[in-house]
Amino acid sequence: MFGYYGYYGIDSYYLLLVVPAMLICLWAQIKVKSTYSRYSQVRASRGWTADQVARMILNANGLQDIPIERVSGNLTDHYDPRSRVIRLSASVYGQSSVAAIGVAAHEVGHAVQHAEGYGPLTVRNLIIPVCNVGSQLAIPLILLGLLFNFEKLAALGVFLFALAVLVQLITLPVEFNASRRALSTLKGEAILEGSELSGARKVLSAAALTYVASLLLAVAQLLRLVALTGRGRRD
Repeated sequence: MFGYYGYYGIDSYYLLLVVPAMLICLWAQIKVKSTYSRYSQVRASRGWTADQVARMILNANGLQDIPIERVSGNLTDHYDPRSRVIRLSASVYGQSSVAAIGVAAHEVGHAVQHAEGYGPLTVRNLIIPVCNVGSQLAIPLILLGLLFNFEKLAALGVFLFALAVLVQLITLPVEFNASRRALSTLKGEAILEGSELSGARKVLSAAALTYVASLLLAVAQLLRLVALTGRGRRD
């Protein structure tokens, strides 16, 4: 029964594993917001807007059929592989800042990955639907397993949660590669130069930290669940 109540309470696993990871996540979020805010004030010398740059890079890679849409929100930018569309947030679309151009080029990087059949992205897209369902079922299964002393049910929940962690692990090379592609293109096509390129690199590096921090938090939560279910069996 300890595991059932311990999951919602403050236990030693939570303090030792989850809390430090949560603090790292908070720091990463603050870092990306402050870095983006700083370089959103730096205008690119060529005067192109982020959506214009995205269109240029897409066209250069033979992806003229991929549209670019404007969506609400701040830093809600993403590439949708199902609809094959790039969506740029209001803080990026139409903006000529170094930060906005870096983010837009990053999302184009995902579109190019998709078009080329980049391995990690293909794997992630294949397993995400299953893992999304599994992650929603994981905690209820673990709690039910611990509550009714059904070890196999709790173990299944932990396994499903582990699959969700796997998705986050696969996400790292996908994001890092998209950023490398973006920076290489921005430099190679002389879209950004010197300090501008350095600013874009800092923005994308800060964004990458959020993915690393999220993975650390997920791993910490997984280790806690493993420890709790193991203790529940012993109790």
